Amino acid sequence: MTPQELKNSILQLAIQGKLVEQRPEEGTAEELFARIQQEKQRLIKAGKIKKEKPLPEITEDEKPFEIPESWKWVKLGDVLREVIVPMRDKPTFSKEGIPWCRIEDRDGFLLNGSKSNQLVSDETIENMNLKVLPVGTVLSACTGGSIGTIVINTIECCTNQTFNGLVCSSGLLNWYLFWYLKTQFNKLRKVGTGTTIAYISQKKSKEMLLPLPPLAEQKRIVAKIEELLPLIDRYEQAWSKLEQFNKRFPEDMKKSLLQYAIQGKLVEQRPEEGTAEELFAQIQKEKQRLIAEKKIKKEKPLPEITEDEKPFEIPESWKWVRFGDLGTYKKGPFGSALTKSMFVPKSNETIKVYEQKNAIQKNAHIGSYYITREYFKAKMEGFEVLPGDIIVSCAGTIGETYVLPDDMEQGIINQALMRMRIFSPIFIPYFLVFFDVALKQNARASSKGSAIKNIPPFEVLKNYLVPLPPLAEQKRIVEKLEQLLPLCERLK
Repeated sequence: MTPQELKNSILQLAIQGKLVEQRPEEGTAEELFARIQQEKQRLIKAGKIKKEKPLPEITEDEKPFEIPESWKWVKLGDVLREVIVPMRDKPTFSKEGIPWCRIEDRDGFLLNGSKSNQLVSDETIENMNLKVLPVGTVLSACTGGSIGTIVINTIECCTNQTFNGLVCSSGLLNWYLFWYLKTQFNKLRKVGTGTTIAYISQKKSKEMLLPLPPLAEQKRIVAKIEELLPLIDRYEQAWSKLEQFNKRFPEDMKKSLLQYAIQGKLVEQRPEEGTAEELFAQIQKEKQRLIAEKKIKKEKPLPEITEDEKPFEIPESWKWVRFGDLGTYKKGPFGSALTKSMFVPKSNETIKVYEQKNAIQKNAHIGSYYITREYFKAKMEGFEVLPGDIIVSCAGTIGETYVLPDDMEQGIINQALMRMRIFSPIFIPYFLVFFDVALKQNARASSKGSAIKNIPPFEVLKNYLVPLPPLAEQKRIVEKLEQLLPLCERLK
């Protein structure tokens, strides 16, 4: 149950006579109602309020729920001293007088007159026949989008036409009426009708139904609500923290699993699977073969890895290596080397141009940009991609990766992509797990933001440290992640 649902439930119990017990010694609402009517007749005779036309009787069909026998269904107008409808004319303001309050001056449940910087003088009140709201008046917003807002004023004030002022008789506790009206928000919104702006008239306010308890019980109901509200506030704080935790938990769990994976803590190490040192020797042998066959260029050796660089401990069978030792990396051509004016319709003599959306949507078969085979051979062969190459999005949505399939068309990368060609024998899915973690952690740290803004420059990227497990363990790590990561998604 949400905090608001709990609060609504407590208020509903209150107005149904289920929040506090009934006490015979407190009398009945029927007796209270008779006293209220006597008080109203006295005020009419004294000329303090006007005599009004009797309100219609309440039918059984109108009563929305059962109430205790000691309670009574009444029309609101029959238990109010009066309903004050503010004037629509805006007065001239003075430096002295009583506050002129607007809905903006409310402070929680209260209409705080001291917040208003607009005052009306006694002379203005008299000349314009303004209604002064006594302290404790229940103000019900009666127009436009504010309908349903209920406040109680803390000092004498006048208001604009936003509110109807409900002045309670001595038999109706203003805070009981306040909490009752709080439960009627949806009904109040429906009652408000108008040709252009919704409006609750004085007549409609008076005809609203009210479940009336004996006065002493009204006081006990209000006291119980005030006792429970701080507990609801504490519950709301705990609820909000739990909601925030639940919202973060799946992503935090995913990050933890990936971190465990690259630290050698997700699966056990098995001596029979060999060591990363042996695997790294095979990778370097493959690299030298490609250099000898002139398929890749020989590059300047990367610096040795110092102990201070290593960010965390890894198993003895693993090895810290540099990113640049595991493959070759190429960013797309400069903008002027590949523009839309060079694109041609697809034919047997064209080469596909792979775009960022191929990486983001993990699909090699979308896209319709092609260049001539002649331009490819003249300028673009260095940007060619092959089956098994990894393309990486480098603009907008940064860091999305995709391994090109065997059935891809011959093609090149455009300006918004990077190509990664990883040496054998490395298990590509493990490399991508590490790449995802390392790129996002390092790039976010350098960009000081929650989103990756740029792929790091090659001189930075190639020096990233990679925790390299034996090949068989790489496969077991990926298999375990494939079991666990979908569970994180389900938690969302």
